[in-house]
Parts: sequence; C-alpha cells; structure tokens
Amino acid sequence: MIDFTRGARELDLEQRTQQFIREVVIPYEQHPSLQDGLPDPLVRELRQKAATAGLLSPQVGEEWGGYGLSHREIATVLRASGYSLLGPIAMNCSAPDEGNMHMLERIATEAQKERFLRPLAAGEQRSAFFMTEPAPGAGSDPDMLQTVAEEHADHWRINGRKWFITGAEGASFGIVMARTGERQSTMFLVPLPDPGIQLERVMHTVDHSMPGGHGVLQLNDVRVPKEFVLGAPHEGFKYAQVRLAPARLTHCMRWWGAALRAHDIAVDYACRRQAFGRPLIEHEGVGFKLAQNEVELKQTQLTIDYVAWTLDQGSRASSDSSMAKYACAETLFQIVDRCVQVLGGSGIVDETPVAKIWREIRGFRVYDGPSEVHLYSLARRIQRNHHKKTG
Repeated sequence: MIDFTRGARELDLEQRTQQFIREVVIPYEQHPSLQDGLPDPLVRELRQKAATAGLLSPQVGEEWGGYGLSHREIATVLRASGYSLLGPIAMNCSAPDEGNMHMLERIATEAQKERFLRPLAAGEQRSAFFMTEPAPGAGSDPDMLQTVAEEHADHWRINGRKWFITGAEGASFGIVMARTGERQSTMFLVPLPDPGIQLERVMHTVDHSMPGGHGVLQLNDVRVPKEFVLGAPHEGFKYAQVRLAPARLTHCMRWWGAALRAHDIAVDYACRRQAFGRPLIEHEGVGFKLAQNEVELKQTQLTIDYVAWTLDQGSRASSDSSMAKYACAETLFQIVDRCVQVLGGSGIVDETPVAKIWREIRGFRVYDGPSEVHLYSLARRIQRNHHKKTG
C-alpha cells in the first residue's frame, strides 16, 4: 500500500529547512558578488552557515554527515531547499554533487569514499560528471560515447572531448565516463586539476546558478591509476542507472521549490495590486492562472512523492522517473511562466526573483534528458509492452 505519511524527523527537517532558507539564504540573493556568477568563496560561506544549522548534505548517510534519509524524506527536504535558487547550493544538495554523492555511496570502495566522498559531503570540495560530448559524441544517447580509455599495466589512459560539464571549473575531481569496449564503458575518478585535462572555455548559458558553470574540456592522455576506477571496469552504463533515476527526481524536487517561490510572489502581487477597480486576482485572466498553478503544484508534488516511494521500495523506477522528469520539467516551467505573466512588467525584470527563476528553470526541460527524449523512451516502452501482449 502506498503510504505518504510524514514522520517527525521529516517534518522537523522541513520546518528547519524552510526557516533556514527564509532567514539565512534569501538575504544572500542580493549579494553583490552574484552579479558575476556564483563565486566559490560565497558558496563556502553559505555552506558553513548550513553546517552550523545542521543542514549540510542532509541526504547522505550518517557516516558522511547527513541523516540517511529515504527518497521520500529527501523529496520533502529538497523541495524546501529549492525555495531559493541558492538553497540547494548552500545545503550541498545541488547538481551535480548530490548525484555524485549518491553514486559514490553505493559504488565506491571504502578508500575511494574517504578520498572523494567525505570532503564532498562536508562541502569542502565540488565535483563534476564528465559524460556529455559534442557531436558526434554522446548526448542523450550514451551509446554514442566517443571518449576512449585504454588499459595499461597499472593504469588507464583516457582521450576525448566533453562539453556541458557542469561545475568543471573549480571542481576538485570529476567522474569521467569513457568507452572501454564494444558497447561497454567505465567510470573513472580523476582528481583535478589534471595536466591532461584542459578547460577550453566555460559556456555562456541562460542559467547562472551552477558553481563553475558548464565547461568544454579536452582530455589528452589522462592517466588514471586502476584504484581510481569507480566500480568494476566495463560496467559504466549499468552504474549510470544507479545515478540516473534518483538524480532526475532530485532535479524535480529542487525546481518544485523554485516554482512555489515564483507562485507565492505572484499571488502576493495579484492580491495587492489593483486594476480596473479591484485586485488583480479577482480578474479571471489572473485568478485562473494562479488557480491552475495550485492544481499543477499539487499534481507534480504527488508525482515526485510517488516516484520517491517506488525507489524506497527497491524499484529502479526508470520509466516512472522518466515520466516524472518530463511532467515536472514541462509543468513547473509553465507555472513560472504564468507567474511572469501575472506580474506583467515586474515579471521580466529582476525587481523580484521570478525573472531569474524563469531563466534558470528553462534549462530543466533540456538537461538530464530533453523532454522529447523522455517521450521517445516512453513510446518505445509502450511499443515493447504491446508486442509482449500481442506476441
């Protein structure tokens, strides 16, 4: 039986997170250094405050400084963290670090966990996940992986090119995915900087809330000792699935919080602003938009909770997480877009956070699989199921 009952720990963490975001994090949104991106000194300052509040990396196991939360509990906490775009960064539960921590906890050796996971969970380091490549390399189709790793006596050598690598600039290590055989890949832990990895440029993108931006990197004879292979050799595609479904879902959680923030701002404006003799919310063109937002916020919340529950039951949730990623990416963007419309001129300038949330959330429909790729994958599943039923 599906059970969404929230326990005392979950409710306490939600309340503490909400208070931390409103009282500590939101005031930082006006910090002057944010005009030039998200500098690492500010990230460290925010994470120190989260650590003081007992809210740093809440999603990891107790051994690594967190609370060992279930996926359902993580959903509650990460939604609350997303109420400010700085919240997940402050609490060290943002992409790509959160997904990398999840995978390291489950796959890494004990020595690798001490070397890479512990400082990452402590907020002392940042990481990156090196998978996406420029054409003709891997994007949404990992089988197109072009980066190659060759095995030698006591090490591997990696050559290739990566791009859209979030957080690469300033990261302390990267998890590099490379081809190691026919339809085979391996994941490697690479300390950074490395003499064989050249950061060509940080791409200019519509979003600016990711520390380190999105980098283009050339990998030339990157030497990786065998003890830095993550998991077993040639099992990279399988391990990617360990990261995939939970990471899709945590994106949904964080952006749900951001959409709620935009909605709350729009509601406050519509209830206070007068036009044509009455508050804006009393005009159907405005009131109905906000009512639709409320419906869709509830729908996406329940979708997130359902998929989190299936993960807690031991399911891989591949299709369920794909449906959630598609539904949340499309729906939450539309919620924020309605908020821009409700605010009118104030929605397209940075007088409120709504315009920035709109810019930032647009990327959600692309990364971790564009909406069209998720629909393509789900359509293939429908076809396979039909063939099974009809023979």
